[in-house]
Amino acid sequence: MSHMGYGCLMPFDRDRVLRAAAALLTRKSTATMDEVAKAAGISRATLHRHFAGRDALVRALESLGIAECEAALEAARPDEGPARDAVRRLVREIEPAAGLLAFLYTENQLFEGEEQNEGWDRLDERITALFRRGQESGEFRIDLTPVWLTEALYGLVASHAWGVIDGRLAGKDFQYMIVELLLGGAARREES
Repeated sequence: MSHMGYGCLMPFDRDRVLRAAAALLTRKSTATMDEVAKAAGISRATLHRHFAGRDALVRALESLGIAECEAALEAARPDEGPARDAVRRLVREIEPAAGLLAFLYTENQLFEGEEQNEGWDRLDERITALFRRGQESGEFRIDLTPVWLTEALYGLVASHAWGVIDGRLAGKDFQYMIVELLLGGAARREES
């Protein structure tokens, strides 16, 4: 009788489990911890050993989402070249995290009370600074605040992700649709 399966349990791969949870919750935000464990290919007991409950799991997904956005911002080089090009790069870089962001966007407990992760503030500051730079360079309208343009970007990313998940929108159109609507609306027009 082989004992292969016993002594050599695979080490817990937190990142892989979080990505499996993100993929499931993105499609089905009401998924139970049992369903998450099954999707990740681990036992419910193992999942609970690492994440005490749904709230702990969502907090870990929040940290992952923030890290992915910060990496996207780095890759997008927001301080380089015209602001409109930097926004295009940011949307392209953030696309792989869009489903996770859409899920987090609906988790109200993340944005209420004292417990808010300061990572969101760091992201907001950097993206807001990009839109402010575009206003200062004359690329973007100054009657739309940088804070509103930042919120609009998040909203468009989440909306497109939901549309793709539901099969109503094509994933390949992600960057084009978001950038055209956002920059088309934000672009400063010549005074007639």
